[in-house]
Amino acid sequence: MTTTPATTRPPTSRMIKGGAFLIEHCPPDEVFTPEDLTDQHQLIAQTAREFVSKEVIPRISDLEDPAKKHALSRQLLGKAAELGLTAAQIPETYGGLGLDKMSTLVIAEEMAAQGSFSSTFGTQVGIGSLPIVFFGTEEQKTQYLPRLAAAEMVGAYCLSEATSGSDAMNARTKATLSPDGSHYLLNGTKMWITNGGFADLFTVFAKIDGEKFTAFLVERSTPGLTVGAEEKKMGIRGSSTAPLVLEDARVPTANVLGEIGKGHRIAFNILNFGRLKLGASSVAACRGLIEESVKWAKERVAFGRPIADYGLIKEKLGEMIVRVYAGRSMAYRTMGMIESLSEVPDSDSPGTSAKILEVMQEYAVECSIMKVFGAETLDFVVDQAVQIHGGYGYSAEYRVEQAYRDSRINRIFEGTDEINRLLLVNMLLKRSLKGELGLISAAKNLLEETLTAASALPERGDSGQPLAVEAQWVEGARKAVLLVAGSAVERYQKALSEEQEIIGALANMVIEVYAMESCLLRTLKNIQRESGNIGGGQEIGCDATRAAVCQGLDRVEAEGWRALARIGEGDTQRIQLSLLRKFLKRTPVDVIALKRRVADRAIELGRYPFSARA
Repeated sequence: MTTTPATTRPPTSRMIKGGAFLIEHCPPDEVFTPEDLTDQHQLIAQTAREFVSKEVIPRISDLEDPAKKHALSRQLLGKAAELGLTAAQIPETYGGLGLDKMSTLVIAEEMAAQGSFSSTFGTQVGIGSLPIVFFGTEEQKTQYLPRLAAAEMVGAYCLSEATSGSDAMNARTKATLSPDGSHYLLNGTKMWITNGGFADLFTVFAKIDGEKFTAFLVERSTPGLTVGAEEKKMGIRGSSTAPLVLEDARVPTANVLGEIGKGHRIAFNILNFGRLKLGASSVAACRGLIEESVKWAKERVAFGRPIADYGLIKEKLGEMIVRVYAGRSMAYRTMGMIESLSEVPDSDSPGTSAKILEVMQEYAVECSIMKVFGAETLDFVVDQAVQIHGGYGYSAEYRVEQAYRDSRINRIFEGTDEINRLLLVNMLLKRSLKGELGLISAAKNLLEETLTAASALPERGDSGQPLAVEAQWVEGARKAVLLVAGSAVERYQKALSEEQEIIGALANMVIEVYAMESCLLRTLKNIQRESGNIGGGQEIGCDATRAAVCQGLDRVEAEGWRALARIGEGDTQRIQLSLLRKFLKRTPVDVIALKRRVADRAIELGRYPFSARA
């Protein structure tokens, strides 16, 4: 793979705040889409895709063999390193390629074709390496990064414990400074460590003196460190998952990573990037499942016809494709914003790491949205793939059976979907209360303007423009979110944190708005690219967008009703529900026809119905 970074020209120099999609309108030309990937990005994707198809897929059974998987995983990481795939995000100064972040997303998508190795690889290049890239001292970077880039050393990340999975700050692993001040003694047990069975370097989180949450770099040869037996798992059996036991493990003070007592900065910032790439990888894995499903549906005959001819099969295929179109639109839009805001002339320059971390925190809401949407989209798609295969889908002889088992972990990885729903709403509200995001003020203004208006709310958009009606409906969904958020804050104030069901409903509404608008902006940009000609190959994109918006509105309305039924009472509730209906007022759309056309195109092509670039 080329060692020259693939640079992505930012779509805009305007600062787009995280979460601003709820209160600001974004022009289509300011979003990055899959169609904006450069030829160099495509070469990187091809390199990764060929590696997986030639080296990983043929060896799946060996990867799931407990006696072979450790050695084989190391071997495959080594081959990936020869192609530069493990070095993409490590700066050139330390033996990496220093590629742009869009390239790392492209690689992550292609690696997603096989769940087990995707986990192994993702840990190596993500949480196994990035803590040192962003927080390591010069000595730590020089010592470890070149070997991690070359996969001569395998990394792992040790945050979870038996009693503190989602509640990471409640860790019980302790670190005590030795009397001579030369090293720390670490005691505790870490659970669910990906790559744990064969990793050489562990990023371990512990509390110094039981209080100061701190990260340490711990080598496998450290006295007092023991790796436990492999976990017997439902899925991703080809990846290593094992506990790490520390009994007076002697770790040199030079191996403290970052600042003492500031381990949470490492833990949470690294997770933001991981959430985005996990969500994108989950969505990317769906494309292969769609291809498998289309192939089976065309070959399988029932009642004298291929099952691909039947409406209920087309309904499944169409919905699978619509969700993937939305997910990839969201993933590239998010990474595009991160790329634009964090772009610096020299990836090795001082302050670069701090700048990137600041940007990742800025878009933490979007990263959590992507994680939830991606994980749940993959679960939906693989479930439908099994259903399309019928009894054969339940057989281990077919790929979808393994994919079904492998997919389930993604809703737990990188913070459970429940935690991410709570996080994204809490982050939005906190930023608003701090004056960093005008969410609550926008909600108050909306209510005041609407209640005093003598007529219906004005509709935005020109009916002569492509997808103008859908743009108006997305605006209505945005207003519905503001209505529910403002009503919830007004009713519960600080006690809102105890109303998790309302927060969950609000999170679902926020996710739907981001998905709908991302589809809309991507398709509008592609239409602009074709000089406004919808007949220039954008018909299926328009169909997918219309279906995504129509169905998203249904989900926004359902969640809004559920939340407002809890929030309001009497006349207040009637007014709130009346406003919700007004904001989401729409004419019926034949979504069945939209998804049939999308499915028919996939059946015609025999694959996901968008180009390899898209």
